[in-house]
Amino acid sequence: MARILLVEDDDSVRGFTARALEIDGHSVEQAEDGDIGLERVLAGSGGYDLVLSDIRMPAMDGIAMAKEIAKEYPEQRILLMTGYAEQRERARDVEKAVVDVVQKPFTLTDIRKAVAQALAA
Repeated sequence: MARILLVEDDDSVRGFTARALEIDGHSVEQAEDGDIGLERVLAGSGGYDLVLSDIRMPAMDGIAMAKEIAKEYPEQRILLMTGYAEQRERARDVEKAVVDVVQKPFTLTDIRKAVAQALAA
């Protein structure tokens, strides 16, 4: 299946999401913030099938991370998550890099479906 980088600052959401994706057979690596996520993408030469990231995080948010990833790896698929409606609007700045934005809170089924669609895009 797919190699996914999950970038989320909330431990419980990160754990829940990782387990949901592993159920589908995906290999999931985790990062606690956008700066760590960006480091992993750059260190791995963009070798992820999908980067799944929260938008709002303390050090580097998901949109800033997506912009940096897109500079180096424009073909990298990125799926963002947010619990804030205004953050969804900010994601329009990176429309070319971002496949979609998933609204939080989401169910196990919701996130599995969103990831499957992002991987198929």
